[in-house]
Amino acid sequence: MKFENVGIKSFGYFLPDQVLTSNEIEDQISHTYERLKMAPGRLELMTGIKERRFWSPGTAPSHLSYEAAKLALRETPKEEIDLLIHTSVCRDFLEPATASLVHQKLGLSPSCTFFDLSNACLGFLNAMDIAANLIECGKIKNALIVSGENSGPLLLQTIKHIKENSNLSRKEVKKLFANFTIGSAAVAFLLSKLGPDYPKLLGGSSLVDSSASHLCKGSGDINSLMMETDSEKLMEKGIALAANNWDKTQNIIGKVDWVITHQVGLAHEKALRENLKIENIKTFSTYPNLGNTGSCALPLTLLKLAESGQIKKGETLGLLGIGSGLSSMMLGVKW
Repeated sequence: MKFENVGIKSFGYFLPDQVLTSNEIEDQISHTYERLKMAPGRLELMTGIKERRFWSPGTAPSHLSYEAAKLALRETPKEEIDLLIHTSVCRDFLEPATASLVHQKLGLSPSCTFFDLSNACLGFLNAMDIAANLIECGKIKNALIVSGENSGPLLLQTIKHIKENSNLSRKEVKKLFANFTIGSAAVAFLLSKLGPDYPKLLGGSSLVDSSASHLCKGSGDINSLMMETDSEKLMEKGIALAANNWDKTQNIIGKVDWVITHQVGLAHEKALRENLKIENIKTFSTYPNLGNTGSCALPLTLLKLAESGQIKKGETLGLLGIGSGLSSMMLGVKW
């Protein structure tokens, strides 16, 4: 898909105050480390993640999305919003849509349609694609895309599970290690008809490999969440899929000045850049201090890069998304 008339009008993000370092996680499960003869420092060394943030279990994703959305709407009348899409893995409950609560908290118009879009770490980019298509063809003027991810239940439940099960094997513990990479954040983008100073959404490409849908499985609620991941196979399959999708994406968005990869961790970033042959293109990372913030990761990293002042006007950025399932969505943005 290619877009000619869609821009990011405004945005906002919201981060938690509670921080959990990799060293603190290892201290809490030190008995398991000692029993399995695992060296301290392994978590940060393997992932490149020094710390991650979280809200307490029970924190509603709708509240997080609402806080980010308020910032994105600070210069736009709420009556002008035509569509609201809630995109995080975390939801308040299965029914009704978490988007309905965000809609109500914001006081959006009854004519503003809302729905949830859930697709692992790719939900936000998928929603950008859907909203941009609707704006491009003139069906709507303004779309608010939000996500509120809270790793608190996953982090605390995983630590508790390991501490309470003293007979876990090294293989069983390894499947839980990906849980410790997950961080928390909330993000909101307001997509609109292209304005003179808006970053322009260029378009992009998507590709899937559903044969890998069994490699990462999570379930739970806002108070308790568990997930098991075959990290090595998931990374192998994900990078192969991304390489094929990158070829398609470049034909649509052209040469890029920056690439932002999905913020999984150090090994994933290195392997992706090598396999896609993008080692010499500038990049920016948030995972060392925020972890993998799920569907918030790519939009949040884009905003953090913008805040750093390093992007020059007219530069093109590639957002290279991968989500369990497996799906790859890549989008180009001209600053």
